[in-house]
Amino acid sequence: MSRVGKNSVTIPAGVEVQISPSEIVAKGKFGEQRIAVSNQVSVQRAENQLTVVPIDKSKMARTHWGTYRSLVNNLVKGVSEGFTVNLEINGVGYRAAVQGNELILQLGFSHEVKFAIPEGITIKCEKPTALSIHGASKQVVGQVASKIRGFRPPEPYKGKGIRYEKEYILRKEGKKK
Repeated sequence: MSRVGKNSVTIPAGVEVQISPSEIVAKGKFGEQRIAVSNQVSVQRAENQLTVVPIDKSKMARTHWGTYRSLVNNLVKGVSEGFTVNLEINGVGYRAAVQGNELILQLGFSHEVKFAIPEGITIKCEKPTALSIHGASKQVVGQVASKIRGFRPPEPYKGKGIRYEKEYILRKEGKKK
């Protein structure tokens, strides 16, 4: 039985939620997000609370229960607060800069890596070695961060590359004589 699905989702002030049998639409200061709802669960609203309830006691309905509660929570949180992922760049000469709608990375290759910033995502470079990715959709923010990290993942010997802010890199010992 889902422990996550039992919790209700609180709707903060400034967020409008519209529920239909097939989808949920939330509007807030960071834009509008929508998700399709499975026919195995129903979403009910009571004042400023959203509750996800399984349709019946089938295994499929119980598996969707906690998943859709998390999706609804991320939907509401995304339009009210947004999601942020911070990346750090380590390495001599490695740096990043935002120019217009493009992120330009210098990662030790013979060329610059240019990454087009998707719509709905903002990337800030406070320092040339620090990136902050912000957006309303948790999935899109995580996907963009993963794609940027994939250009030069951290290597285990010197730790050079792009890593998440709190990521720990297991370091290996170098070759011995």
